[in-house]
Amino acid sequence: MRPRYRSPVVTGQLNLPFDPIERAAETWRVHFGPSSAMAAVTSIMRAHQILLSQLDTLLKPHDLTFARYEALVLLTFSKTGALPLSKIGERLMVHPTSVTNTVSRLERAGLVRRMPNPRDGRGVLAEITERGRETVHRATADLMAADFAMPMYDEARLEQMFDLFRTLRVAAGDFQY
Repeated sequence: MRPRYRSPVVTGQLNLPFDPIERAAETWRVHFGPSSAMAAVTSIMRAHQILLSQLDTLLKPHDLTFARYEALVLLTFSKTGALPLSKIGERLMVHPTSVTNTVSRLERAGLVRRMPNPRDGRGVLAEITERGRETVHRATADLMAADFAMPMYDEARLEQMFDLFRTLRVAAGDFQY
């Protein structure tokens, strides 16, 4: 079986003399018609690349990725510090395989431990360790100091952005609003 090819993701500064997404939108209009949705989606996807790269860079000194950080925060927010893996996947909106991988990496780092779910003989809980709590607090301080890599937006714009994307999430069925 051949290894799967993964295209490189450009996340650093491009310093282009033009906006490539705007250029693509102009070309799109000529070839296909209205381009607003394409330009918006492409901008969102590029923003995702940029933010994920910057957040992972901020979290690297803590030996975390943003996905692992989110799992630790979720466990920190839980009443007991422990949740079933299925609940973690549901809350983080990720596939069960991703949860298993994330929890395994956190467990190897000593930030969580797996334990049998006392309410379900077959289920497994992930429980945050004291080291995990310390790590999430330090990592959160770094993310907050960097405004989660979004210091170019004021509070009003961030709230507006949240509201705009909530519409998309509701339409996708993430939750009822």
